[in-house]
Amino acid sequence: MSTGHFQEFEDEYLETMYEFYEREPEERVRTGSLAKSLKISPASATEMVQRLASKGFLDYVPYKGSMLTEKGLEHGKMMKRRHRLAEVLLEHLPFEGNHHETACRLEHAIDDDLDVALSVYLGNPTLDPSGRNIPDIKDDLSSRLVTSSANLCELSSLKDGQKGSISIISLSLEDIEILGKIGLKLGTEIVNDGQNRFVESGDIIQVTKSLAENIILVLA
Repeated sequence: MSTGHFQEFEDEYLETMYEFYEREPEERVRTGSLAKSLKISPASATEMVQRLASKGFLDYVPYKGSMLTEKGLEHGKMMKRRHRLAEVLLEHLPFEGNHHETACRLEHAIDDDLDVALSVYLGNPTLDPSGRNIPDIKDDLSSRLVTSSANLCELSSLKDGQKGSISIISLSLEDIEILGKIGLKLGTEIVNDGQNRFVESGDIIQVTKSLAENIILVLA
């Protein structure tokens, strides 16, 4: 097994431990329960739990189970955040495959920079498509997220008299093509007169609220 694949295997254990933590934060997780959740043998689960404990990710007590340490909690939380962000991203794409399985693969490719970029692109969502909470971004990335999002605004939230240029269109290709035909595309400058949206040519553009919520502007 390559180092990369082994790291992904460790990530899956810690992410699963975080799922148990979400349900019962103070409870130890029996190795048998962890094995069942991961669909592996108890012996394999025990071996990995001991390995993760030796690295400081788990507090393991034989016959009683494991708990995430502070280090393990941070890592498991990060992986769960990236998994759920990936599921939100897939909801915005014309993707007909298995969202959960694909998100399981994508989460390992999301690094700090992409975590921030996806958060900005998706409007820093707090819930995944199933309504589950998306954990907060890591503390050391929160200031980057705030800075990156400071001048961004959904078209639906553009205030009277505010101006901005379209930076992100988080919609299906079909919707993007429709918007392009009425003059809304990346870089288009828009001002809100109170009821309507104007493109820079002065033409009035009517956009439904559901579409406007997925069009992100950089405020002028």
